[in-house]
Amino acid sequence: MNDEGELIDRTLQGDGDAFGTLVRRYQDRLYTSMVHVLHNEEDARDVVQDAFVQALTQLRSFSRRSSFYTWIYRIAFNRALNRRKRQQRERELLGDPGTAIAADDDAGQELERKETIAQVQRALASLDAPFRAVLVLREIEQLDYRTIAEILQIEVGTVRSRLHRARVLLRQALRRIMAAD
Repeated sequence: MNDEGELIDRTLQGDGDAFGTLVRRYQDRLYTSMVHVLHNEEDARDVVQDAFVQALTQLRSFSRRSSFYTWIYRIAFNRALNRRKRQQRERELLGDPGTAIAADDDAGQELERKETIAQVQRALASLDAPFRAVLVLREIEQLDYRTIAEILQIEVGTVRSRLHRARVLLRQALRRIMAAD
C-alpha cells in the first residue's frame, strides 16, 4: 500500500499494521537525519521512537497540509532540540566540557577519510541549531526550500539566507578545525 492518506485513515480506525507501514517507510530516513542533528546514534534512536509514539497519539491533529514525513520530521526535530538543550544544561551544571570525536585506529586512507568526516561533524556541531538544521535538511536530506520552510516554520527567504550563512560559517569552522589539527 502506497497511499499515505489511506494509511493514516486506517491507523485512525485502529489498524496498527497501517501505522507500522508508515513507521517502516520513514524510520531509517528519520533516524539518519536525527543522527546528524544529535551526533549520537543512541539519542537519535530514542528521539525517533519518541516521535513516532507522539505521532501515533496525536495523529488526529495531523492536518495533512504537508506530507506525513514533514510532520514526523518536525516532531522529531523539536524533540532533538529539546534533548540537546537539556544535555547542554546538564553539562553546564556538571562542568563537563563535552566529548571529543575520536578517530578510528584504521590505517592509511580509511583513517584519513574518518578524520575528514570527524572534522566536518565537529564543524557542523559548532554551528548554532538554526544554521545546522537548515544545512542538514538541504545537504543531507536533500529537501527543497519549501519543505525546509514548512519543517522549520520559517519563510522560504529565511531558508535561503540561513543556508547561505550556514555554508559560510561551516567553511570558517572547517578552516579553524583543520588548522588546529
